[in-house]
Amino acid sequence: MSRFRVEFYDCLYARADALFELTDAVLCADGPVNTLVELSLTAEHRRGHGALYAGLDRGWTEPTRLRRALAGLPLPKTAEGRIVLAVDVSNWLRPDAPTSDDRLFCHVYGRGDRKTDQFIPGWPYSFVAALEAARTSWCRLLDALRLGPADDATLVTAAQLREVVERLADAGHWKPGDPEILIVMDAGYDVTNLSHSLQDLPVVLLGRLRSDRVSFETRAPPAPDRRAGGPAGTAASSPSPGPTPGTTPTSPPPRTPPATARQRPWPGTVCIPG
Repeated sequence: MSRFRVEFYDCLYARADALFELTDAVLCADGPVNTLVELSLTAEHRRGHGALYAGLDRGWTEPTRLRRALAGLPLPKTAEGRIVLAVDVSNWLRPDAPTSDDRLFCHVYGRGDRKTDQFIPGWPYSFVAALEAARTSWCRLLDALRLGPADDATLVTAAQLREVVERLADAGHWKPGDPEILIVMDAGYDVTNLSHSLQDLPVVLLGRLRSDRVSFETRAPPAPDRRAGGPAGTAASSPSPGPTPGTTPTSPPPRTPPATARQRPWPGTVCIPG
């Protein structure tokens, strides 16, 4: 942790002290932060609120160097030594900020007292994090990228995942011969196109399919009828016996329902019905 704090400070090129203390104040604040003035009152922020605003207005952080520092931290792995990454989109809702640029309508559910889907102006961010092996809500954030109005979600996600995997390889977390990196994602992602775009990387994509997704493939020909009394591929030649005297004729058994169609994913993908 101490080494990472030094590397993080080196990523701050302007107003480094103010931004560094502001980061400590955000992480150590009790409860959610509603205003910037509250952060200036924490014990970790030793400067006045004027330095806080100046740091946000004139400060500068080098994102590329910060991403490399995050990739160099120890990563959790499974028992077989596999790295598991997750990619998802989280929305920073800004309904009361009409002067903010590049806001999009973000899809949210169950906000406030409403129990229906809503579209609220805000900024969507694409996150990539390393998942822990045990059952926990903690994860290691590796990258964050804001999506713009003209961005294609599939192309941006593919480029983001490629850069994260390459940084992990450069940091020594993955070497040739290690298990492939598993990347999990929700139902909103195009897993097939992403798998095609990342086919040259040592990754396996695991995506969840929507419950109403319908896919078709060519059905295999039926197996030949090999019942006794007739040649292969034909039914028995003996006539079927009639009903036994004193009994009520019964209707023939129902036909076997058609086979369920399954999607044939791109090599390197695994699909889970949701």
